[in-house]
Amino acid sequence: MMKKIGALLALLLAIATPAGAGEFAKGADIGWLQQMEATGYKFHDEQGKQEDALQILKDHGINTVRLRTWVNPSDDRTNGHNSKDETVAMAVRAQKMGMRVMINFHYSDSWADPSKQNKPAAWAGHDFPRLLEDVYSYTYDVMSALQAAGVAPEWVQVGNETPGGMIYPEGSTRNWPQLAQLINKGYDAIKAVSPASKVILHLDRGNDSKRFRTWFDNARANGARYDVIGMSYYPYWLPGKPDYKKSIDALARNMNDMAARYGKEVMIVEVGGEDKRPQNTYEMLVAVQRKVKAVPNQKGLGVIYWEPLGARSWSKYPLSAWGDDGRPTRAMQAFLAEEP
Repeated sequence: MMKKIGALLALLLAIATPAGAGEFAKGADIGWLQQMEATGYKFHDEQGKQEDALQILKDHGINTVRLRTWVNPSDDRTNGHNSKDETVAMAVRAQKMGMRVMINFHYSDSWADPSKQNKPAAWAGHDFPRLLEDVYSYTYDVMSALQAAGVAPEWVQVGNETPGGMIYPEGSTRNWPQLAQLINKGYDAIKAVSPASKVILHLDRGNDSKRFRTWFDNARANGARYDVIGMSYYPYWLPGKPDYKKSIDALARNMNDMAARYGKEVMIVEVGGEDKRPQNTYEMLVAVQRKVKAVPNQKGLGVIYWEPLGARSWSKYPLSAWGDDGRPTRAMQAFLAEEP
């Protein structure tokens, strides 16, 4: 009887655990892809052959996609879309390609980042108890839609780049007890639908130890629940745009400190380098992957490039890994680089 129970538990665990779990994540945030394709943008491999964008990514070692989801987004080409239905469709498409999936809840109708954390328009005027319900029900709804489509995300972010909190003003870090409650509502909804999904809390400036210690000390003091510490790392956006060599060691020290201080896994959930300097971006990506893999006790989970497909000619974004010729730049070869 015990053998049968053990076999059943093993089967249930296999079903609940996302495919590829445990493998180092080499990822791409692809939130713009649907609209790039809808507006007629064509992707080509290095040889100039037109190809499915996800296949090109896969051929460059990418095994993970990250998808943002917004509550009631507009139809704006670059600042809208990423609705629940669009996110689910992309998750299904990526999973069929054998890729792992990360879902990124912004809890907004458009971009949420350190400069803005605007609550969804539909939640405006709601008191705090109602906002807690909003976060839970919305998160549960999206997660349930993914589950119904056969997708079990390996990772799910509660909030995007939240050094000042999320869902302002109620979820500001000026009121950590409330912010922790909002985070925990997201956490609980995720785990209710997909217990194996790892919940990420995400800050920018991964090289800034003080920023991370202050924030995660407060998270711990207020009982915020999570599994993984997510970081952004963009040397280009640091004051003076210094070369990555000026900050890469600080990034490594911070990752090691976070893993040791809080006993959590760490992950670079956003990284990028200037498209016009592909060799430098290649070298930066190789260095970042090595630093993540060097986090003690295998607590460094992976590296995700933010919008490598988002060519400047289409998006005006300067940090993609795609050239004006519609082909991947040298930077994408970093995910195929030999192990150190």
